[in-house]
Amino acid sequence: MRSFDVDVLLDVEADVGESPTWEATRQALVWVDIYRRLVHVLDPATGVDRATDVGECVGAAAPTADDRLVLALESGFALFDPDTGTLRHVAEIQNRAPDALMNDGKCDPQGRFVAGSTTRSETVGAAALYRLDTDCAVDVLFGEVTLSNGLGWSPDGRIMYYVDSALQRIDTFRYSEAGEVMDRRIFVEIPEAAGMPDGLAVDADGYVWLALWGGSAVRQYSPEGVLAGEVRLPVSQVTSCAFGGADWGDLFITSACWGMDEAARQQEPHAGAIFAARPGAFGHPTNRFTGEST
Repeated sequence: MRSFDVDVLLDVEADVGESPTWEATRQALVWVDIYRRLVHVLDPATGVDRATDVGECVGAAAPTADDRLVLALESGFALFDPDTGTLRHVAEIQNRAPDALMNDGKCDPQGRFVAGSTTRSETVGAAALYRLDTDCAVDVLFGEVTLSNGLGWSPDGRIMYYVDSALQRIDTFRYSEAGEVMDRRIFVEIPEAAGMPDGLAVDADGYVWLALWGGSAVRQYSPEGVLAGEVRLPVSQVTSCAFGGADWGDLFITSACWGMDEAARQQEPHAGAIFAARPGAFGHPTNRFTGEST
């Protein structure tokens, strides 16, 4: 198993840094701080990080075809322009649990936005995975979810990788061009001692990179589910990762300092930071949301 070095890119002390995604037009890393309600745009070249309070908990952000962002908010979905601060709600989540909020999300290869929910109480089976279509209609892909987390697609778009953290595993689905999921299977199971599976990224060769909350690591799995490499981090609460940079060879990693007391923060002074590694793998252009873009 290979190991990879990591550097601190931004020492920001995020409460729950999540949903990193590379926005190629700006050559910037977009990420969110869920409970602080912040959408961040980080320029790795200069270290300048701009944060905007969007008014409610924000679980994920992804680029749109017209260089805005589509957001998964506590109440539903919105379009956001980080340059002007303009926010427009486009869809609500119906029939959700009273304490529900949105978590991780990404755009699929056809330009739809897929994002899942959880509940503050982490009630078993009370959450769901949703698809925001290009006409801004919302469909429930499936329910009976506890803590919806990382997702991504194989390079050919036919396989969707998905994490419900409570299950301690990555699952796969066959994914149709119409955005339907079928044939759910276990891809890899994560021992509890290794940490809780969180966000993930899929590289151009189909390897899956999984962040481990409580595990101080991002693990690399082959398309066959074999552990192939690991990025070790100086923080325990590793939340997600994404490929980006000019050549798509930078692996950006988010983390959290959520729930840590002063003693714990002293032991992990970089908790909540954004990290970067060059693992020798490369990503591919980020899928963009193509609906309601004018």
